[in-house]
Amino acid sequence: MSVSPSASASPASPTEIAAIIDHTLLKPEATDADVEALVAEAVDLGTYSVCVSPSMLPLEIPAGSGLTIAVVCGFPSGKHTSLVKAAEAAESVALGADEVDMVIDVGAAKAKEFDRVEADIAAVRAAIPHPTLLKVIIESAVLDDDEIVGACRAAVAAGADFVKTSTGFHPAGGATEHAVRLMRETVGDALGVKASGGVRTLDDARRMMAAGATRLGVSGSRALLGADTAVAPTASAGY
Repeated sequence: MSVSPSASASPASPTEIAAIIDHTLLKPEATDADVEALVAEAVDLGTYSVCVSPSMLPLEIPAGSGLTIAVVCGFPSGKHTSLVKAAEAAESVALGADEVDMVIDVGAAKAKEFDRVEADIAAVRAAIPHPTLLKVIIESAVLDDDEIVGACRAAVAAGADFVKTSTGFHPAGGATEHAVRLMRETVGDALGVKASGGVRTLDDARRMMAAGATRLGVSGSRALLGADTAVAPTASAGY
Protein backbone atom coordinates (compact mmCIF):
# COMPACT_ATOMS: atom_id res chain seq x y z
CA MET A 1 0.00 0.00 0.00
CA SER A 2 1.43 3.37 -1.00
CA VAL A 3 1.73 6.00 1.72
CA SER A 4 2.73 8.87 -0.55
CA PRO A 5 0.79 12.12 -0.21
CA SER A 6 -1.78 12.92 -2.84
CA ALA A 7 -0.52 14.41 -6.06
CA SER A 8 -3.59 16.64 -6.29
CA ALA A 9 -2.83 20.29 -6.98
CA SER A 10 -5.75 21.39 -4.78
CA PRO A 11 -4.89 22.22 -1.16
CA ALA A 12 -6.19 19.70 1.35
CA SER A 13 -9.51 20.67 2.90
CA PRO A 14 -9.99 20.82 6.68
CA THR A 15 -11.95 17.57 6.46
CA GLU A 16 -9.11 15.86 4.58
CA ILE A 17 -6.58 17.17 7.08
CA ALA A 18 -8.70 16.03 10.04
CA ALA A 19 -8.70 12.52 8.58
CA ILE A 20 -4.90 12.22 9.11
CA ILE A 21 -4.68 13.89 12.54
CA ASP A 22 -3.72 12.06 15.71
CA HIS A 23 -5.63 14.27 18.18
CA THR A 24 -3.23 14.36 21.09
CA LEU A 25 -3.23 14.92 24.85
CA LEU A 26 0.02 13.99 26.61
CA LYS A 27 0.22 16.53 29.44
CA PRO A 28 1.26 14.80 32.67
CA GLU A 29 -1.59 16.49 34.54
CA ALA A 30 -4.26 15.15 32.15
CA THR A 31 -7.24 13.63 33.96
CA ASP A 32 -9.76 11.00 32.94
CA ALA A 33 -12.23 13.81 32.31
CA ASP A 34 -9.74 15.56 30.00
CA VAL A 35 -9.28 12.38 27.98
CA GLU A 36 -13.05 11.82 27.77
CA ALA A 37 -13.33 15.34 26.36
CA LEU A 38 -10.48 14.60 23.94
CA VAL A 39 -12.32 11.56 22.58
CA ALA A 40 -15.57 13.50 22.21
CA GLU A 41 -13.76 16.29 20.40
CA ALA A 42 -11.96 13.84 18.10
CA VAL A 43 -15.27 12.27 17.08
CA ASP A 44 -16.79 15.71 16.54
CA LEU A 45 -13.86 16.89 14.40
CA GLY A 46 -13.47 13.65 12.45
CA THR A 47 -9.82 13.07 13.35
CA TYR A 48 -8.13 9.78 12.57
CA SER A 49 -7.24 8.95 16.14
CA VAL A 50 -6.64 10.08 19.67
CA CYS A 51 -3.13 9.79 21.10
CA VAL A 52 -2.75 9.48 24.88
CA SER A 53 -0.38 8.31 27.60
CA PRO A 54 -0.43 4.60 28.51
CA SER A 55 -1.85 5.24 31.99
CA MET A 56 -5.03 6.68 30.46
CA LEU A 57 -6.01 3.32 28.91
CA PRO A 58 -8.45 1.73 28.38
CA LEU A 59 -10.61 4.29 26.59
CA GLU A 60 -14.31 4.22 25.82
CA ILE A 61 -14.72 4.95 22.11
CA PRO A 62 -18.24 5.61 20.76
CA ALA A 63 -19.52 2.67 18.73
CA GLY A 64 -19.35 3.26 15.00
CA SER A 65 -17.03 6.27 15.28
CA GLY A 66 -14.11 4.49 13.62
CA LEU A 67 -11.74 6.34 15.96
CA THR A 68 -8.32 4.73 16.39
CA ILE A 69 -6.44 4.69 19.72
CA ALA A 70 -2.75 5.58 19.68
CA VAL A 71 -0.45 5.54 22.70
CA VAL A 72 3.11 6.71 23.36
CA CYS A 73 5.93 4.44 24.56
CA GLY A 74 9.27 5.34 26.14
CA PHE A 75 7.96 8.89 26.20
CA PRO A 76 9.29 11.55 26.09
CA SER A 77 13.01 10.86 26.62
CA GLY A 78 13.44 7.48 24.94
CA LYS A 79 15.99 6.61 27.64
CA HIS A 80 14.07 3.58 28.86
CA THR A 81 15.54 0.13 28.26
CA SER A 82 14.23 -1.81 25.30
CA LEU A 83 12.72 -4.37 27.68
CA VAL A 84 10.73 -1.66 29.45
CA LYS A 85 9.58 -0.13 26.15
CA ALA A 86 8.49 -3.53 24.86
CA ALA A 87 6.55 -4.29 28.04
CA GLU A 88 4.90 -0.86 28.00
CA ALA A 89 3.88 -1.28 24.38
CA ALA A 90 2.53 -4.80 24.91
CA GLU A 91 0.48 -3.75 27.94
CA SER A 92 -0.94 -0.78 26.03
CA VAL A 93 -2.06 -3.01 23.18
CA ALA A 94 -3.65 -5.40 25.67
CA LEU A 95 -5.57 -2.42 27.04
CA GLY A 96 -6.90 -1.45 23.62
CA ALA A 97 -4.26 0.60 21.80
CA ASP A 98 -4.26 0.16 18.01
CA GLU A 99 -1.02 2.11 17.41
CA VAL A 100 2.14 2.72 19.41
CA ASP A 101 4.38 5.79 19.01
CA MET A 102 7.76 4.83 20.53
CA VAL A 103 10.71 7.14 21.21
CA ILE A 104 14.14 5.90 20.16
CA ASP A 105 17.28 6.32 22.26
CA VAL A 106 18.16 9.66 20.70
CA GLY A 107 21.65 9.53 22.19
CA ALA A 108 22.34 6.32 20.27
CA ALA A 109 21.33 8.08 17.05
CA LYS A 110 23.54 11.07 17.93
CA ALA A 111 26.43 8.66 18.44
CA LYS A 112 25.57 7.09 15.07
CA GLU A 113 25.07 3.73 16.77
CA PHE A 114 22.26 2.78 14.44
CA ASP A 115 22.50 -0.93 15.22
CA ARG A 116 21.41 -0.03 18.76
CA VAL A 117 18.57 2.10 17.42
CA GLU A 118 17.41 -0.76 15.20
CA ALA A 119 17.59 -3.29 18.05
CA ASP A 120 15.54 -0.98 20.30
CA ILE A 121 12.82 -0.62 17.66
CA ALA A 122 12.91 -4.33 16.85
CA ALA A 123 12.29 -5.21 20.51
CA VAL A 124 9.09 -3.17 20.52
CA ARG A 125 8.05 -4.52 17.13
CA ALA A 126 8.43 -8.09 18.42
CA ALA A 127 6.22 -7.24 21.41
CA ILE A 128 3.45 -5.75 19.25
CA PRO A 129 3.24 -7.65 15.96
CA HIS A 130 0.99 -6.54 13.13
CA PRO A 131 -1.75 -5.44 12.75
CA THR A 132 -0.70 -3.04 15.53
CA LEU A 133 0.90 -0.01 13.89
CA LEU A 134 4.35 1.05 15.15
CA LYS A 135 5.49 4.66 14.74
CA VAL A 136 9.08 5.56 15.59
CA ILE A 137 9.80 9.01 17.04
CA ILE A 138 13.32 10.11 16.13
CA GLU A 139 13.31 13.66 17.65
CA SER A 140 14.50 15.11 14.34
CA ALA A 141 15.22 18.62 15.65
CA VAL A 142 18.09 17.18 17.71
CA LEU A 143 19.63 15.24 14.81
CA ASP A 144 21.70 16.29 11.82
CA ASP A 145 20.77 15.05 8.35
CA ASP A 146 23.00 11.96 8.49
CA GLU A 147 21.53 11.02 11.85
CA ILE A 148 17.95 11.48 10.59
CA VAL A 149 18.70 9.22 7.63
CA GLY A 150 20.36 6.61 9.83
CA ALA A 151 17.48 6.57 12.32
CA CYS A 152 14.94 6.23 9.52
CA ARG A 153 16.87 3.38 7.93
CA ALA A 154 16.95 1.64 11.31
CA ALA A 155 13.17 2.00 11.56
CA VAL A 156 12.71 0.46 8.13
CA ALA A 157 15.05 -2.43 8.95
CA ALA A 158 13.27 -3.09 12.27
CA GLY A 159 9.85 -3.38 10.65
CA ALA A 160 8.25 -0.11 11.76
CA ASP A 161 5.23 1.31 9.93
CA PHE A 162 5.94 5.04 10.38
CA VAL A 163 8.74 7.40 11.24
CA LYS A 164 7.75 10.45 13.25
CA THR A 165 9.56 13.74 13.72
CA SER A 166 9.13 14.67 17.34
CA THR A 167 7.70 14.22 20.80
CA GLY A 168 6.76 17.89 20.89
CA PHE A 169 8.38 18.11 24.32
CA HIS A 170 12.04 18.70 23.40
CA PRO A 171 13.36 22.29 23.66
CA ALA A 172 15.13 21.87 20.31
CA GLY A 173 11.74 22.08 18.57
CA GLY A 174 9.31 20.01 16.57
CA ALA A 175 8.63 19.20 12.95
CA THR A 176 10.20 21.06 10.04
CA GLU A 177 9.53 20.75 6.33
CA HIS A 178 13.18 19.89 5.78
CA ALA A 179 13.11 16.99 8.25
CA VAL A 180 9.82 15.65 6.88
CA ARG A 181 11.10 15.82 3.31
CA LEU A 182 14.36 14.06 4.25
CA MET A 183 12.47 11.37 6.15
CA ARG A 184 10.16 10.79 3.17
CA GLU A 185 13.10 10.58 0.78
CA THR A 186 14.76 8.04 3.07
CA VAL A 187 11.81 5.70 3.65
CA GLY A 188 10.19 6.14 0.23
CA ASP A 189 6.72 4.67 0.00
CA ALA A 190 7.54 1.85 2.41
CA LEU A 191 6.62 3.75 5.60
CA GLY A 192 4.36 6.58 6.62
CA VAL A 193 5.80 9.86 7.89
CA LYS A 194 4.21 11.65 10.84
CA ALA A 195 4.89 15.33 11.51
CA SER A 196 4.35 16.40 15.09
CA GLY A 197 5.35 19.33 17.24
CA GLY A 198 4.38 22.84 16.20
CA VAL A 199 1.74 21.93 13.59
CA ARG A 200 -0.82 24.56 14.57
CA THR A 201 -2.45 25.98 11.44
CA LEU A 202 -3.96 24.75 8.18
CA ASP A 203 -0.94 26.21 6.37
CA ASP A 204 1.41 24.29 8.68
CA ALA A 205 -0.51 21.09 7.98
CA ARG A 206 -0.51 21.62 4.23
CA ARG A 207 3.23 22.36 4.16
CA MET A 208 3.98 19.19 6.09
CA MET A 209 1.75 17.17 3.77
CA ALA A 210 3.44 18.68 0.73
CA ALA A 211 6.82 17.70 2.21
CA GLY A 212 5.65 14.09 2.56
CA ALA A 213 3.75 13.73 5.84
CA THR A 214 0.88 11.25 5.82
CA ARG A 215 -0.06 11.70 9.49
CA LEU A 216 -0.06 14.76 11.76
CA GLY A 217 0.27 14.92 15.53
CA VAL A 218 -1.81 17.85 16.78
CA SER A 219 -3.06 18.87 20.21
CA GLY A 220 -4.90 22.03 19.11
CA SER A 221 -6.93 20.33 16.39
CA ARG A 222 -10.01 22.50 16.79
CA ALA A 223 -8.02 25.69 16.37
CA LEU A 224 -6.09 24.25 13.43
CA LEU A 225 -9.20 23.10 11.60
CA GLY A 226 -11.15 26.27 12.33
CA ALA A 227 -14.07 24.18 13.59
CA ASP A 228 -16.84 25.86 15.57
CA THR A 229 -19.00 23.37 17.44
CA ALA A 230 -20.54 22.99 20.85
CA VAL A 231 -17.90 20.57 22.13
CA ALA A 232 -15.60 22.29 24.62
CA PRO A 233 -11.95 22.45 23.48
CA THR A 234 -9.43 20.34 25.36
CA ALA A 235 -6.29 21.70 26.97
CA SER A 236 -3.24 21.99 24.75
CA ALA A 237 -0.67 19.24 25.22
CA GLY A 238 2.26 21.28 23.91
CA TYR A 239 2.47 18.69 21.13
